[in-house]
Amino acid sequence: MFPRNFIERTLILLMLWTWSGALWGAGVARDVAELLAGDEDPIHLAGEVLWSTPFLRSLYASPEQAPRWEASQLVTLRAAIAGAADDGLVPADYLLDQLAEGQDLAPAVRELLATEALARLAFTLHFGKSNPHTLDSDFNYSRSLATTNPVAWLRTAISSDDLAEILADLRPQGWYYSALTDALADYRAQAARGGWPVLSAGDTLEPGMDDQRVGELRARLRASGDVSGSAPPMAADHYDAALLAAVEAFQRRHGLAVDGLVGPATREALNVPLATRIEQLRINLERIRWVFRDLADEFVAVNIAAYQASYFADREMQWHARAIVGRPYRQTPVFKDQLTYIELNPTWTVPPTILRHDILPKLRRDPGYLHEQGFRVIDPNSGPVDPANIDWPNMTAGRFPYLLRQDPGPKNALGRIKFMFPNAHAVYLHDTPARTLFSQPERDFSSGCIRIEQPLMLATLLLRDNERWSRAALQTAIDSGLTRRIDLPRKVPILLVYLTAFADQNGTIHFRRDIYGRDPAIAAALDGPLRWASQ
Repeated sequence: MFPRNFIERTLILLMLWTWSGALWGAGVARDVAELLAGDEDPIHLAGEVLWSTPFLRSLYASPEQAPRWEASQLVTLRAAIAGAADDGLVPADYLLDQLAEGQDLAPAVRELLATEALARLAFTLHFGKSNPHTLDSDFNYSRSLATTNPVAWLRTAISSDDLAEILADLRPQGWYYSALTDALADYRAQAARGGWPVLSAGDTLEPGMDDQRVGELRARLRASGDVSGSAPPMAADHYDAALLAAVEAFQRRHGLAVDGLVGPATREALNVPLATRIEQLRINLERIRWVFRDLADEFVAVNIAAYQASYFADREMQWHARAIVGRPYRQTPVFKDQLTYIELNPTWTVPPTILRHDILPKLRRDPGYLHEQGFRVIDPNSGPVDPANIDWPNMTAGRFPYLLRQDPGPKNALGRIKFMFPNAHAVYLHDTPARTLFSQPERDFSSGCIRIEQPLMLATLLLRDNERWSRAALQTAIDSGLTRRIDLPRKVPILLVYLTAFADQNGTIHFRRDIYGRDPAIAAALDGPLRWASQ
């Protein structure tokens, strides 16, 4: 039994604690309301711009429903902000210093800054820091919150005991993101150890050679993990079989010719500074935040910078092939659409840009080019036109009143299969008669469309739910030479992306050259001042 006076004192203390807490809460709520009053948008507070001002006003409009940041939640928030560096972000963007423990802030100011920091971090982890629409006019991936109510989300997050988990769930959920964050940590650790060696200039290194630069090569590949640290010791200057395997692995990861020869191209890739690779990882983590959200179970993805196309079903890669993409001055655009049908033995109507830059110059030199390549000249009503009656030497694209159409056949520029996702860019996937180009390590040869290897396999997979169209049936239809449209049983999303650093499903990190020169703008945006992402 406790003494009666002890119980009374305890009850009084509990009442005083509850009463003082209520007074503190009411006072903070009143101060928050005063800070949010007026029509300034966005509000400036404690030297910071509150980009989430509309959400803050809604969140704190009703004092009895307004959340309150407990000390333990602030600790979790600070840890999450510091951890944003692991995503390639800048923690200072999320008010890390302003919210540091011990900062002399009025309670109402701390409440608003903490909520602003949470809103910034949540939006960035889900959508990215920069606005891709301002960097690429073709970008059409959704940045909508859809059914999510941001005010309700903030209220739930602030009151939750699982704030760290709630924030973690906003990141893209897949190996394609987590492998890059792991690589970023590894590369930063390598930088802290002093970076990696540089391979000296000289003649091409070949397997079996003895050269003092072989030791440099081995050390460089060990630094990037291409040579295992536990590999048995070999003659330092001898280019042996183990080193050959490591060189080929490096070449494969960097989109180079996999030949084991360490010539100018491979040496250039080896000597890219570690800081540059770290920056590439940060840039492409941002791109993944833009794009890889709410993925369907089935989709086709084309990585333009890697010259690769892939088909996923049940989130597993079912098909992977080399691709040919647009030249730097005829870039393949980045956008999202839906595959709707396949065309076998397609005809090809020459688009204006290719007519102007490619076809007409050839016809001025050799009018017989039309017949050799299987082109017909037709009027706008598809009526035939005799090419002998056209003054080709003096014809220009602006004065050309006809269409050039190439019939199906072995020389047709689209090959035997075309995959359609009708779009404003007139871009699609297709076969090609020029299959030798797939052997080139860099394949930016097209006028914007995407040529793919193994198109029949992709067609078979897309039609796998249609028993009529087996691989054999498709091949028979192709062999007939007749043009035929086959509607897909379901629309399949297609993602055209541009990743200069990415992971494969084994977690291996790959780098590619920035063929379109798009990386610097994203790097500048990541390191620049944070603005609300919709602005």
